[in-house]
Amino acid sequence: MILQRWLVILAVECIFICISDQFLLQKRRCVFQVNRTANTQQNNRYGTAGNVSGSVQVCENTHCCLGYFLIIDGRPEVDLLDFCNGNVTWQPHSAEQPRLTSSYSEGDFMKVGVIVVIGTLLVLCFMITAAKWKSFFKEKKENLEACPHDYSVSPLCSCQTTKTSEIDVVEIELQRIVGRGYFATVWQGKYQGSMVAVKVFPAGWKHKFTAEKEVYELPLMKHEGILHFLGTGREPDGSSWLIVLQFAEYGSLHSFLCEHSTSWMLSLKLCHSLSQGLSYLHSDLHRNDVHKPPVAHGDLSSSNVLVRADGTCVLCDFGCSTILRLCSGHHSWHSNTTNMKLGTLRYMSPEFLEGSVNLSSSWCLMQGDIYALGLLLWETWMRCSDLFEGRIAPQHLLPYESELGGNVTLESLITYVSNMDKRPSIPKHWGLLPQGSALQELLTDCWDCDPDARLTAQCVADRLVSLQSCFSP
Repeated sequence: MILQRWLVILAVECIFICISDQFLLQKRRCVFQVNRTANTQQNNRYGTAGNVSGSVQVCENTHCCLGYFLIIDGRPEVDLLDFCNGNVTWQPHSAEQPRLTSSYSEGDFMKVGVIVVIGTLLVLCFMITAAKWKSFFKEKKENLEACPHDYSVSPLCSCQTTKTSEIDVVEIELQRIVGRGYFATVWQGKYQGSMVAVKVFPAGWKHKFTAEKEVYELPLMKHEGILHFLGTGREPDGSSWLIVLQFAEYGSLHSFLCEHSTSWMLSLKLCHSLSQGLSYLHSDLHRNDVHKPPVAHGDLSSSNVLVRADGTCVLCDFGCSTILRLCSGHHSWHSNTTNMKLGTLRYMSPEFLEGSVNLSSSWCLMQGDIYALGLLLWETWMRCSDLFEGRIAPQHLLPYESELGGNVTLESLITYVSNMDKRPSIPKHWGLLPQGSALQELLTDCWDCDPDARLTAQCVADRLVSLQSCFSP
């Protein structure tokens, strides 16, 4: 700003000087001389053409000088010398007419002055434009800090992990199995008098245990939208590895929707907490010299989202997640992406189904999560009784279950989702509801076939807040 101010002052001064010079030069002082032998009346006429004082004439308005010479015996003799300077050189050997030799004329100086002014103004415009662009890109950079960047995917560094003390498995009481996954079994249990969930990994899946543990142990990972991590343990005989987590009373979102229909406000609560949790997972945070890098979930489904007693959702199951950051200059995949399983098939985005995604791009990985988020929003609203006539919601269905059946295949999904660009059916009568068009727009903006056209998780959360304020009963 200081530089711009000085440039403005400089430009104004240049313009003022040029104008002032032009004004002063209008009264040019010139050598005046007439042929004394000429007609006296004519000489008087020449003298009255300007303010003559002796051999000096002050011209009122002129840009040049004028002189008349007579060639007598090969030498120039003054016939009339006014409106001119006295620097006259005669070269008798030249066949050309006598000419005045002088330095730059007034017109030349004016041209130089105009060029200087124009050049200064151009520089000023350039600096102002550059400052505006700098401000634009700075604002853009600040806006983008709220959205995912394109980070390098790299292994976790011990300097950026939060070390958690091991839990003595003797203090853990396993009570009953509440879920079974491909890599682990989830138990309901007790730890230090509180109900907990215990995820038990067989020894052969230690790498999956390690991968999920590293995500939970990232700095600043405590958030109301992410399942609270309590610690890890190991059976004395080395037969299994344990992750101890907060217990979610309603179990998975899938089981909750199978057993319960929801009201409009409860469905919004489920969806908003889910999108807020995903937004936090995707965020890049720096607080007090502590860094939480972005994380792409990689396997977002209604089985990997839990519902707590207060009706909010939390994210869990980070075995297929990817930590996105650069550490010590090393570029490689985090260990939890070395397995062959890349998400639940029916929730995989078109680019993942086709195998055309750039797996080194963090943006693509996170936009795959947004596609799955759109399916989860649809899955939740399809169980909202307030969105259906008679307040009776249909039975719970997984995405594409009505179109492709309970056991979808990669080939059928590629044909339906990628080639035909189809998505789960949205009830036609939703268009007649006050919030119907907003719901449809939000869904289509999440599961767009173009990853770059999809929303961010935070944008989804913001739209849900608007829906709640605009269409509350």
